[in-house]
Amino acid sequence: MSRFLIDGMEDARQRTLTLIEGLDAQQLMGPKLPIVNPLRWEIGHTAYFYEYWILRQHLGLAPLIDAVDSLYDSITIAHDDRWNLPLPSLEDTLAYMREVHDRVRWHVENDAPDPQRDYLLEYAIYHEDMHTEAFTYTRQTLEYPTPAIGQVPKALMQGSLDGDARIPGGSFMLGARREDGFVFDNEKWAHPLEVEPFSIARAAVSNGEYAAFVEAGGYGDARYWDEAGLAWLKQSGLDCPRYWRKAADGWEMRRFDNWEPLPVDAAVIHVCWHEARAYCRWVGRRLPSELEWEVAAAGQPDGQGGLSPDKRHYPWGDAAPTAQRANLDGHALGTIAVGALPEGDSAFGCRQMIGNAWEWTEDTFGPYPGFTPDMYQDYSQPLFGNTKVLRGGAWTTRGRMIRTTWRTYYGPERNDVFAGFRTCAL
Repeated sequence: MSRFLIDGMEDARQRTLTLIEGLDAQQLMGPKLPIVNPLRWEIGHTAYFYEYWILRQHLGLAPLIDAVDSLYDSITIAHDDRWNLPLPSLEDTLAYMREVHDRVRWHVENDAPDPQRDYLLEYAIYHEDMHTEAFTYTRQTLEYPTPAIGQVPKALMQGSLDGDARIPGGSFMLGARREDGFVFDNEKWAHPLEVEPFSIARAAVSNGEYAAFVEAGGYGDARYWDEAGLAWLKQSGLDCPRYWRKAADGWEMRRFDNWEPLPVDAAVIHVCWHEARAYCRWVGRRLPSELEWEVAAAGQPDGQGGLSPDKRHYPWGDAAPTAQRANLDGHALGTIAVGALPEGDSAFGCRQMIGNAWEWTEDTFGPYPGFTPDMYQDYSQPLFGNTKVLRGGAWTTRGRMIRTTWRTYYGPERNDVFAGFRTCAL
C-alpha cells in the first residue's frame, strides 16, 4: 500500500508540474472567471490539502508557512478573492509544494503503519488528480498551448457503434459497497433500488451526430429547450457547442490553442446538460437516470432474463483500466471514436462507460440514504440539490481513481468541463 501511495503522489505531482510548464506569470494568474481558479493559487492549494489533513490534522505538526490557511483554504476563501491574495511567488510556491511533498513521503516511508494516514493520503492524491483535470480544462478555457501530456491517437479516431443495449429490470444495489476500498462520501452506501427494463445507447453521442442537430437548427428551435434551457441559451449566445466553428470546409473544433477539423466519430464534449437534453428531445430520446447509467455500466445479467445481484467495479470486470479498455489519464488529448476500445465493454455491451467523456445523467445530485459527510465535509454537501450528476470519467480523468460508482457533479450550465452524454429510448 505504501508503494502504491508514494507512486501515486509522485505521479499526481508530476502531472501538476507538467500542466503549468511553459506558462508565464500572467497566464499563471489568468482572468477572473467563475469557472476557473488562478493556477498559481490552485497548485499551492493542492499541496496545502496534503499538509492540512496529513501533517497538521493527523500528525499534529505546525504549519510550514505562517497564515497559510488565509492563502489556500478553499472553504473560507471566496472564489473571487483568490486573485487578490498575497500569494507567494511561483518559485516560493514550488518550494512549499516540494517541502510538503517530501515531509509526507518521509512519514510514509519511516513511520509505523498507519491506516488513517494512508486513507488521508489516498484522499489527497485523488484531490490533486481532480485538480489536474481542472488545470487541463483551465488551459482549454483560456486557449493556452496544448500541454505535453500525450498525443492524439489517429488509429482510434474513426469508428461508430450503433444501436441500443436492452437492460432487464430488477433489483440493483446503487452505490459503493463497504468492501470496495476507498470511496467518497457521496458514494456511500450501496442500497437496493428497483429499475424498470430500459434501452440505452451502446455508445456516447458523437460529434457527427451532434452536428446533425446543430445543422437542423436545433439551437434556434424553442421546441427542444425547456424554460431554463432557453434562458441559458439566450445568456450564452451560442448557436453550436462552445469550442466549435463553421469553416469553409466544414466544422472545426478548438483543442487548446489549435483549431482543427472536427473528428466526426469522436465523442462530443464540452456540451452542458441543457444542450444534452435539447439534443435528446430533437432525436426523440432522453438522458439516462443515474440508476440506469450504473446498471448499464456495472450490472450483469443473471442468465434468467433479470439482473444478477453481483456488480462490476469497472464495466469490463475488476481488472484495472488499461489503454485498451478506456481513454483515461490525458494521453489522447481529447475524446476518441465512440466505437473504439471494445475490450472495455460492459456486460450488456455498452462501450466507453469509463473514460472518454463524463456523461450527463438526468438526475440532480443528492445524498444516498443515511448520508454522513467524510472528514472533508464540504466535498459533497454544498452541491446537493443544485448540480447534476455525471458518471464515468473523461479522457483527462486518472485511471487510479475512477470506478462505476464514482459520482461527479456540475451545474447544468457548465460546458467548459469534459462532459458529453449517451441517450436512452423513451
